[in-house]
Amino acid sequence: MNLSEDISRAAAVMKSGGVILYPTDTVWGLGCDARNPGAVARIFEIKRRADSKALISLVSSEEMLRAHAGEIPEGIAGYLRDASRPTTVVYPGGTGVAGNLLGEDGSIGMRLTREAYSAALCEALGGPVVSTSANISGEPAPSCYCEISAEIREAADYTASYRRDDTAKAAPSRVVKAGTDGSVTVLRP
Repeated sequence: MNLSEDISRAAAVMKSGGVILYPTDTVWGLGCDARNPGAVARIFEIKRRADSKALISLVSSEEMLRAHAGEIPEGIAGYLRDASRPTTVVYPGGTGVAGNLLGEDGSIGMRLTREAYSAALCEALGGPVVSTSANISGEPAPSCYCEISAEIREAADYTASYRRDDTAKAAPSRVVKAGTDGSVTVLRP
């Protein structure tokens, strides 16, 4: 299957409320349409994760980021330009996404992806894609497809073909919190 067909199939599954397994700019992830509360709830269920722990989403452009996280404080914009690895930012407020995706304080975690598959997936969906590691909560995040448990694989409605054979080790993103004053607090180095 070619990349374009793989992305089209994954996007169609998400548009119908499904959950996918896919490669990201970090580890393999479970994903869904970030605007669909039922699909987001299903990811919490698959991961056996408390819904009080917010999930993050990927976006493919600064425009998509601003549409769902608001204005990007200059301190964060500069920090992201200088970041040497994928960095997720927790912004003060989120909009236009499922309510169960937000933190208890209304914050939203988003990462601007530059990885080919996940960026094209956001574009095909026309919005942010939930991105949480493809594992049961508390277990190690899978750095490659071969490390994903059978339980997680069976729970997904679609699994991307792209990069399944890639065995390069990947690490989760750095996570920082954006203050309304432009400050940056590192939550996960």
